[in-house]
Parts: sequence; C-alpha cells; structure tokens
Amino acid sequence: MEFLDFGTIFFLIAAIVIFFQLRNVLGRRTGNERPPFDPYTAARTGEKTEGTPSENVVSLPRRKGDAEATYAAIDAFAKPGTDLNKGLRAIRDADPSFEPKTFVDGAKMAYEMIVMAYADGDRRTLKNLLSREVYDGFVAAIADRESRSEKIQSSFVGIDKADIVNAEMKGSEAHVTLRIVSELISATRNSTGEVIDGDPETVAEVKDVWTFARDTRSRDPNWKLVATEADD
Repeated sequence: MEFLDFGTIFFLIAAIVIFFQLRNVLGRRTGNERPPFDPYTAARTGEKTEGTPSENVVSLPRRKGDAEATYAAIDAFAKPGTDLNKGLRAIRDADPSFEPKTFVDGAKMAYEMIVMAYADGDRRTLKNLLSREVYDGFVAAIADRESRSEKIQSSFVGIDKADIVNAEMKGSEAHVTLRIVSELISATRNSTGEVIDGDPETVAEVKDVWTFARDTRSRDPNWKLVATEADD
C-alpha cells in the first residue's frame, strides 16, 4: 500500500514537470496570436506574408505570342499598322473585354432601338442609350413634332452594313465611330393623318455616321451614342 502511494506521487510529480516544460516551449495563449496562415484567404485579401512582400512581385513581360493572340481579333478586323487598328488596340488595352465584332453586333441592335424609340417618342428608352447632349437634341425634336400633333409611322427593315471607321481613346473614354447603312420605311403624318414627309409604302436607304462612347474605368459595360451625322 505504501509502495503504491509512493508510485502515485512519483508519477504525479513527473506529470507536473512535463507540463511546465511544455508550457515553456510552446508558450501560453494571450488572445493576440496570429491565426494559422491560409494561402487562399491571403490571396483574396491581399495579406502579405513574411519574406514575400507584395512590392517585390514583378510582372513578367508579355510574350510575343500572347500579344498576337490578344490582338488577333482586332488584326482580323482592321489591317495591322493602320490608324483604325491602332485605335482598336488602344481600346482593347484599356478594356480587355472589348471585341470589335461583338461591339458591332451590339451597336446594330442599339441603332434599331434608337431609331424606333425616336419614331415612337419613347424618351425612356432613349435616355438609357444616349449621352446627355444627344438625348437633349432628340427630345427637343420629339417635343417639336408633338407640338404640331405630327406622328412618325416607321418600320425598320434591317441593316445592310455597319463598319467601324474610327476608334480612339480620349482619356479614359473609348470612342468608336461606325458608318451604318440601313433600310427603313418611314412617313410623317400630320394631325389629320396626311403624309407630309416620307412614304409609307417605300423602303428607303438611310446612311448614318454614329459615334458610341464608354468610360473604360466605369463598371457600367454599356456604350452610349455621343454623336450623329448623316452620311451623304
């Protein structure tokens, strides 16, 4: 019995000694410990890790093949070395999502929407697609027409051609100008229904030069019409 008590005391003392040794080696929790490093969280939050400060990260130069792939769609759209090609490349540099063909497809849809909204006097649609200056001009023309009780009867037939003729960066704004050839049936009627302009039975060819713009720093991906002129 005495031997058992002595053995119990011996192991108890040994456990206490081991506990203090472990505490000296591992330290005590103070509530200010850094959490375990998570490489995924650090990547998301931009947290620096010892020995790899963010200012020491060096961007490698783009390889020639990568650059050619980046501009492939532009080079297929406009001859390399031309002012148009350079302008499109500058826009692509400012907005990596920019693709000439996709832009033209979107501009054609916008063109039809704007033409029909103007004919219908749809100010709400126009406001979303036009710059403030162009919008004010369109609305003034609509108001003048309405003051005389005139209405436009219009049917959009389609677009024959839509070609980019100029592209450039103006500060952070990308500007792209298109020459558009469309077919439209349009007639303006007065308050009594008499046709005073156009022909409700004839398809007419319409030529326009429109410029669209977008601030490449904005999260808004939409382009707006900033200038119009007739192409004689």
